[in-house]
Amino acid sequence: MLRRRLDPETTAGRDVLIHAGPGAGKTLGALLAFQAMQSEGRLQRALIFCHRTSILNQWRNAATQLDLQLDLWNGPDSASDEADGWLLSYQGAGRQQDDLKSELSCWNPELLLAIADEAHHLGVDPDEPDGPVWGRTFLELSSHARLRLGLTGTPFRADNLAFCAARRVRVEEAGQLVEQIHPDLSVEPRELIKAGDVRPLEFRFQDGWVEHAKQGIPEREVSPLSAEQRESWRARNLRRAIRLSDSSSIAQLLLLRARTKLESVRRRHPRAGGLVIARDIEHARSITFLLEEEGDRVDLVHSQDPGAPERLNRFQSGNADWLVSIDMCAEGFDASRLRVVAYLTTVVTRSRFVQGITRAVRMCSERASLEAVPREPSYVFAPADPLLMQYARSWSLSEPYRIAAPQSAVDSDGNPESDWRGPSLPMEAIEDGAGAVIRMRTPQLPGFLQR
Repeated sequence: MLRRRLDPETTAGRDVLIHAGPGAGKTLGALLAFQAMQSEGRLQRALIFCHRTSILNQWRNAATQLDLQLDLWNGPDSASDEADGWLLSYQGAGRQQDDLKSELSCWNPELLLAIADEAHHLGVDPDEPDGPVWGRTFLELSSHARLRLGLTGTPFRADNLAFCAARRVRVEEAGQLVEQIHPDLSVEPRELIKAGDVRPLEFRFQDGWVEHAKQGIPEREVSPLSAEQRESWRARNLRRAIRLSDSSSIAQLLLLRARTKLESVRRRHPRAGGLVIARDIEHARSITFLLEEEGDRVDLVHSQDPGAPERLNRFQSGNADWLVSIDMCAEGFDASRLRVVAYLTTVVTRSRFVQGITRAVRMCSERASLEAVPREPSYVFAPADPLLMQYARSWSLSEPYRIAAPQSAVDSDGNPESDWRGPSLPMEAIEDGAGAVIRMRTPQLPGFLQR
């Protein structure tokens, strides 16, 4: 595919987008392709952008296995001109863009491959020249590169913006021409599951009831978490469901069941671990305290912790039962011993949900020889929010991404708002019905979701 893009008689395009889920080998595959074309004299150097500095080390380690030298660039004279390529974060490149452009000026752009890891982060809004910074930074620094390769596990964005390193395709839809982004190569998670390359996921959605009431007014309305269709009430139900307020709270029941499942998994997979994705730092601390009270070993990481990278490495190679995080482990983080994910955040975009739950699909080499195909499943525990259950139906499928302006406003949590708004009332969870669990296996779907 990359060779075809290098042939000017075949195509004038230079952007290639590859969609493949965790465990598909995007990093190693990209490096092998670069190495092959480097040996043929078609390419000379690679400039690799990542959304987190912790991911840069994963690329560097993969390159070392292939005897490729990739240097970390973090300022003038920090990387060797003799290296096969440089590694840099989108944020770091944006902060020192002029210095980087100056140092790249001696590179031959006709022999340069620019790689955008998790390319869906590079949103571009033609109507807002001062819009998303990462996309503008990548476009500026890769403007003369011979090839641009985008890699992504979720080839879509919640805001429907186009993104860099991806070709736009015009298609007819209901008599109108619309623009879509189609990956040049798509390896769906269901294909990887069938081949035994990754684990299937089983979902446990914790249902319950949330009660809306005004203080001192006896009339109260009970709202079912899984069946609430009024958008503002659905969003508030979820905010209440993830709180660890009391023993009857949905979140606490969810965590206790997740603990039980992890204990069961560890009978066959002794080093298996769990991941909890929390809403904010205070929420994460409360979850950590609860798990430690139950006797679990917990690593807490968040972006404001200067020792977070070391904690992540410690979890990967250690024996902690749980990793509790807010946003650092939802994308690009690799820990093949993860077998249980508890999703306890109000972020309900499809991309964040899919990235979070797929932390638990990776296979490790020592387990691959012990398990038959299909592999033993990993488990996802989440509140029975209708949007999250909808995303669970299609997490293993790839659909065309339509480029369009959002059709509705968004609320303070980034969720689409409906015309109807519920009253601003305090809420409290009630115990009746809070024990129900909606089970879902994928790629096969349960009957109530297929109707």
